[in-house]
Amino acid sequence: MLSYAVILYLILAFTWWSVLLFIKNRDAFRAKAELLQLVTAAEGRYPTEEAFLQSPPYLALQDKYYRQEWMILGEAAVFVVTLIIGIWLINRGYNKEILATRQRRNFLLSITHELKSPIASIRLVLETLRKRQLPADKADQLQDSAIKEVDRLNKLVNDLLLSARLETAYRPVFEEVDLTQLLREVADSMERRFPGAHLHLQTEEAVLLPRADRLGLTSVIQNLIENAIKYSEGPARIALELSRDNREVLFAVADQGIGIPEREKERIFDKFYRVGNEDTRKTKGTGLGLYIVRQIVLAHHGRIEVSDNQPQGTIFRIWIPV
Repeated sequence: MLSYAVILYLILAFTWWSVLLFIKNRDAFRAKAELLQLVTAAEGRYPTEEAFLQSPPYLALQDKYYRQEWMILGEAAVFVVTLIIGIWLINRGYNKEILATRQRRNFLLSITHELKSPIASIRLVLETLRKRQLPADKADQLQDSAIKEVDRLNKLVNDLLLSARLETAYRPVFEEVDLTQLLREVADSMERRFPGAHLHLQTEEAVLLPRADRLGLTSVIQNLIENAIKYSEGPARIALELSRDNREVLFAVADQGIGIPEREKERIFDKFYRVGNEDTRKTKGTGLGLYIVRQIVLAHHGRIEVSDNQPQGTIFRIWIPV
């Protein structure tokens, strides 16, 4: 609002000075015209006013006056346009800085929670095992819980490292990849990790990509499925589709979760960006998953699209050229 007030003030001030310039220019023209008329009348060159208004000296003075008016208008237009562009650039930079600050704050809040929670859980398991003599089944259950938390920490660290490499040093290792087999392996792993989730896989017998980064595509599939599970209310029901034509491979993940507001769909692929407020958000995450997905898809010269599912939820579609 302050920048808009400054813009309005500057435009009004410059408009006032432009009006004053026009008035002064007109007054100067009239004074010069009257003086010229008196001089020519005294010399007897143009006895009538009609003759004076058609005389070369007056027409030259009038032409100069009109040129000065156009010059004032041109300079005013250039100033206003320059002012608006300058204020717009300042506002854009300010908004980007505010957004970056907010994203950094959200990232620090989320990463703090993501680190403290599994560390506290692992510490609790270790202290319990050290202080108490538990039955074998209870000890195994606690150890399995600790292993899951370690896996969660390991994935978090891998995501952080991968996101840093994607900006500077990411080099995909291309090889022939059977996407059908890879998708089934990842789906089985996610079902073991999230026992309440139901994954329905629809794919052809063998979908091959002659040049693909296996680790990168594994991360893409894992992040999309994990997001679909996290943002589903109740037992997650997720449809996975994989198909191929002569030009490209299509991979789609459709959930029946809470969905993504239309205004957020362009921003969810930004680094550290998460929908909602970090102070009140219930879902876990760091805002790196979809950023990693998009960067890896772009490294494969593919494209990604997000749309609404019916009756509710979200569909992510990825096309990768063959």
